[in-house]
Amino acid sequence: MKIWFDLSNSPHINMFRTMIRDLQRSHEVIVTSRPLANTEDLLRMHHIAHTPVGMHYGRSLVGKACGFPIRVAQLVRFLRRRRVEVAVSQSSFHSPVVARLLGIRSVYLNDNEHAAGNVPAFACADRIMVPEFLTAHNLRRQGARLAKVERYPGVKEGIYLWEYAQRRSAFTPSPAPARGRDPRTLPRIYVRPEPWTAQYYRGPRNFLDDVIGALQHRASVTVLPRSREQYQHYAGAAFRACRSLSGVIDIDTIAGDCDLFIGAGGTMTREMAVLGVPTISVYQDALLDVDRYLIAEGACTHLPALSAQDALDYLASRARAEPNAGLLAKGRAAYDMIKHEVTHAHA
Repeated sequence: MKIWFDLSNSPHINMFRTMIRDLQRSHEVIVTSRPLANTEDLLRMHHIAHTPVGMHYGRSLVGKACGFPIRVAQLVRFLRRRRVEVAVSQSSFHSPVVARLLGIRSVYLNDNEHAAGNVPAFACADRIMVPEFLTAHNLRRQGARLAKVERYPGVKEGIYLWEYAQRRSAFTPSPAPARGRDPRTLPRIYVRPEPWTAQYYRGPRNFLDDVIGALQHRASVTVLPRSREQYQHYAGAAFRACRSLSGVIDIDTIAGDCDLFIGAGGTMTREMAVLGVPTISVYQDALLDVDRYLIAEGACTHLPALSAQDALDYLASRARAEPNAGLLAKGRAAYDMIKHEVTHAHA
């Protein structure tokens, strides 16, 4: 079978890279990508052969609306003669539309009920796969026919983190990034800033500046920027005592080195929570169903008005836990469910 994955944002690489290599043993896999955030860098780091198609059109709804049909047309042109049999994607709103235009069966995964792109994706997808706790109300609100919906157990991060957790090397500490400081006495804090270009994000920009500025003098702080512009902001003089990464870093390194994770977005925050790292979400908009689920499970906390002292107090109250065995078991079951749906989609 010939299977097409559209990896249009950086979280998609970790989610699908094990599945892609697994499927390549018996099937031909085509991967397309889009230059956004750390997507291209992660694809190169993990040696995934891919073809970039199109571009990102910014945060505004007007730009996205104008750019959407352009990338759809580019993908149709790229795939037209490649005889693809099934399309697979996570939150790639283009993929189900392209598949419908080409007469390809599509499997579409999503866990963000605030993403406007779900409307065309839900309408065109043949199978919609969502976490077990995503409400029917939110699915119907975006036009999903429940007859097309299949619910997988747990959270999407478990779909790939079960494989990370099997390797104890995933939690081997790497050298501390602090400049000349003793790593035995300073907590190591990783910070993932807000998604500036995401349509669903309506919170402020740079709202973590004061927190990072204060923490850098009391901890070893590493900022994980989403773009070159964000990197340059946190590489500025105001943050000279912390490290702003200019390249990508894998989950193994973060999970092994991190005493506390502060996340203003979604996927990376949930990854650390599932892996047992003390985790604070500072997400500024309405929480997703998936985040409410993890908070209820005790895997993380939500402190949108976080201060530096709040962060240090939380760290002092929480020890690193083992990876969440229940969520990882559900993730492995979800992985098998999705792979079966993909490989039997033609039946």
